Amino acid sequence: MASYAVSNTMATGAQVALTSSFQTQLSVNAATGATTLRRGWIMEWEIGADNIPNSNDCAITWSIEVMTAAGTANSTPVPNPNDIGGSDAAPLLVYKANYTAEPTVAANGTSQLWYLPLNQRASYRIQMRDNVSAIIVPAVNLKGPVFRAKSTNYASTVGTRCLIWE
Repeated sequence: MASYAVSNTMATGAQVALTSSFQTQLSVNAATGATTLRRGWIMEWEIGADNIPNSNDCAITWSIEVMTAAGTANSTPVPNPNDIGGSDAAPLLVYKANYTAEPTVAANGTSQLWYLPLNQRASYRIQMRDNVSAIIVPAVNLKGPVFRAKSTNYASTVGTRCLIWE
């Protein structure tokens, strides 16, 4: 299995500042038109604020949910292979970052795969112990996970990075 790293800071478009509504930072989906639809395993992710903290201490709420319809991302980052020797094939999953129009997710958090409220000064790293406990990207177009964040006070940018097996 090939392993790749991707983040919303690798994108060519600008990062999107948080608001009190969820802002999608990164999405991972199977692609229609690829040689074959492929599953993926999100084995690790890192999240955190990447700008000056708000003067009033506040929380940033993080969520990973299942996309049901596309939104508008301002860029499509190209993941880097973790095997820098170059023996892995090009990635077939589709990665999008820094959404300006939110993708659709199920209402009321019913499609939520992961949720964590953090202090604005905290960053977090999650590592899955194996591919069974990983977040699995289905081989279905527009049904992959989206990494989202929101805050009532912190109105700047955040970083999201993933390690993915394809």
